[in-house]
Amino acid sequence: MTTPEEQLLELTGKKELIEEAKIANLFDQLKPVQSEFMLGDWLAGYYDTGHMTNKDLAEMRWAGKCFRTVNDIDPVMVYDDNGNRVHKKEFGQAQLRQVEYHGVVSACMIYDTMPIMDHFRYLNEETVVGAMDSKLHAAIPNVGTFYFYLTRMK
Repeated sequence: MTTPEEQLLELTGKKELIEEAKIANLFDQLKPVQSEFMLGDWLAGYYDTGHMTNKDLAEMRWAGKCFRTVNDIDPVMVYDDNGNRVHKKEFGQAQLRQVEYHGVVSACMIYDTMPIMDHFRYLNEETVVGAMDSKLHAAIPNVGTFYFYLTRMK
């Protein structure tokens, strides 16, 4: 039997539709992350559960996140027309705090100007998995949780 970490790593980068319940179950079994672990630049990817955010991020050419300090974060980095990573300023800034989510206290990125919280869990030394908790989606029936992963830039 494979571990939750191994199963999520296997699903990372897959282009086929994955049941959200499967990702949610595996996410809830992962270890927590300390806020300081998140510092640095990260590349982004997502698990295709059919969530509406997948299309939005693909259209804006989502590149990842930049954590300079726990209080100074560019939460949405995108690729410009020249392939450079740039901050998508419409999403403002963010901060990291330790927050409980599904019974586990772990690093959480809280947007300064939007009702969005990204909860992180440890996959390995180079990868974390995120669950986006957003009031923007709360009023939409059956929208679910957006699950993504970040890979540390070298």
